Amino acid sequence: MNKISGTLTVYFEKPFWICVFEQVDQGKVSVSRIIFATEPSDRQIWNYILYHYQELSFSSPVEANIRPAVKNPKRRQRAVKKQMRTKIGTKSQQALQRQQEQNKQERSQKDRERKALEKEKKYQIKQQKKKKKRKGR
Repeated sequence: MNKISGTLTVYFEKPFWICVFEQVDQGKVSVSRIIFATEPSDRQIWNYILYHYQELSFSSPVEANIRPAVKNPKRRQRAVKKQMRTKIGTKSQQALQRQQEQNKQERSQKDRERKALEKEKKYQIKQQKKKKKRKGR
């Protein structure tokens, strides 16, 4: 039995919204791309699939390593949430994102060190006060 599966990805690439249809048939992937001017609603995408799917011009099939679909619905739900969190952008945007993350980690490291120094300093002051008390000063 021949099984054909497909996925739809919608993302924003300035200044347009792009829908990418991927069709997998016998281990070969073919892709079609649709461009929307404004952000498409779920209803618009659904109607497009229902009424214009036959008009899509898919690329020539390319061999691909396709893993079998995951059966667990909770795992699929987590994967969808993860995909929603990841941002699709240019390489420069991704580089800026990595740089911000790195700066954030460096800043938190410095804050931890500073807090540890302050804690040590307070401890030393407390110890000096204890010694003064014992000496009766």
